[in-house]
Amino acid sequence: MADNQFDLIVIGSGPGGYVGAIRAAQLGLKVAVIEKDKTYGGTCLNVGCIPSKALLESSEHYVAAQHDFAAHGIKVPKVELDLGTMIARKDKVVKQNTEGITFLFKKNKITGINGFGKILGAGKVEVKGEDGNTQVLATKSILIASGSVPVELPFLKYDEKRIVSNTGALILPQVPKTMIVVGGGVIGLELGSVWQRLGAEVTVIEYTNRLGGPTDQDCMNVLKRNLEKEGMKFLLSTKVTGSNVVGDGVEVTYESLTDGKATTAKAEVVLVATGRKPFTTGLGLEETGIQKDPQGRVIVDNHYQTSVPGIYAIGDVIAGPMLAHKAEEEGVAVAEMLAGGAGHVNYNTVPGVIYTHPEVATVGITEEQAKEKGIEINVGKFPFLANGRARAKGFTEGFVKIIADKKTDKLLGAHMVGPGVSELIHEVIVCMEFGGSSEDLARSFHAHPTLSEVVREAALAVEKRARQM
Repeated sequence: MADNQFDLIVIGSGPGGYVGAIRAAQLGLKVAVIEKDKTYGGTCLNVGCIPSKALLESSEHYVAAQHDFAAHGIKVPKVELDLGTMIARKDKVVKQNTEGITFLFKKNKITGINGFGKILGAGKVEVKGEDGNTQVLATKSILIASGSVPVELPFLKYDEKRIVSNTGALILPQVPKTMIVVGGGVIGLELGSVWQRLGAEVTVIEYTNRLGGPTDQDCMNVLKRNLEKEGMKFLLSTKVTGSNVVGDGVEVTYESLTDGKATTAKAEVVLVATGRKPFTTGLGLEETGIQKDPQGRVIVDNHYQTSVPGIYAIGDVIAGPMLAHKAEEEGVAVAEMLAGGAGHVNYNTVPGVIYTHPEVATVGITEEQAKEKGIEINVGKFPFLANGRARAKGFTEGFVKIIADKKTDKLLGAHMVGPGVSELIHEVIVCMEFGGSSEDLARSFHAHPTLSEVVREAALAVEKRARQM
């Protein structure tokens, strides 16, 4: 019986689940993690963050070899695409990461169980294995970290060959001549840009009049302009109304929301990237009495506890941005609270990144949101065009924008588009965590020449004292 008795059972081994489990084990709890898939890591490591970044990296090298090396004095007579090797490299990166979680489970004495977990009530979880056999585990606490799944449109059913989700878009056997991307958010732009770089003609159809949802639109305008230069097309304020698989492609019908005009276009592949929804099917939530909101998200209190005492939830199944690093911090917070500590997550400093070329990185509120909330702000903005390192790298598109409270100068947000901004955003986040001001950033040394100098100059520009322009 002792083998089936735990302090914490985690359902789901994605970033929130496995990081929370490791922290709980470090704090002395006996932990088990239940994973329905064959490998650990959830969506992020298997069919999300990691494989998409591997393909983004490879596709950027491909384009650089075709178009950028010559300017550096590097002559490449003929550049050929070996898609099989590119996909194999992506799979290798994924395998290394998932095997890394297996190693961490063993190192921290975490019991990993492959099977489908169903909550029978507070303190009891049933696990059904691939062979159909079941076992019931007892535990003091349960953590739901089951993640999310792609939203499927009724008129665009996934076959993962012609009509694909992010999963199918990562394993296409050949570069399609044409691709329609339904949805202008992070997933659509990232994966669309991968296949566009590799040779596909990509058209993005977005229901709203903007890309990236609430993301700073100055940043998104720079990204859109650059993607258009590379050949990507955009149809904004456009609604997809139907589809029909015909021979070697898919006919998609869409209409303009401005004039109602209907159009039909054909593409070899349609990538549906219209968002994700919490995965809670079959977990026993309804039978247990765990409450959900109208969006299907599990309702939790300030300590991530559900309506049933002893059962907690984190990550994509609860409210908030569906981001791996947000789930990780919530998992750690739950583990620390269960061990008697005081777990905490600062949602004001959760960063968001779009890993396109150029990258977009944001944290905190935008100018638009500040106006909506009635917050008076000062804004500093500085372009990469004026940065020596950016010129040396050969990419000067974009800028850094710093937002500070007008009265106190406290940092409220930062929005960046340009080279390497997925890394640059974090110095602003650290400064915000300490309650820092734009002056704190402006007075901090930044080595010359580096891209990070653009962050400092933007901070200086808050008080109109940028020195490089």
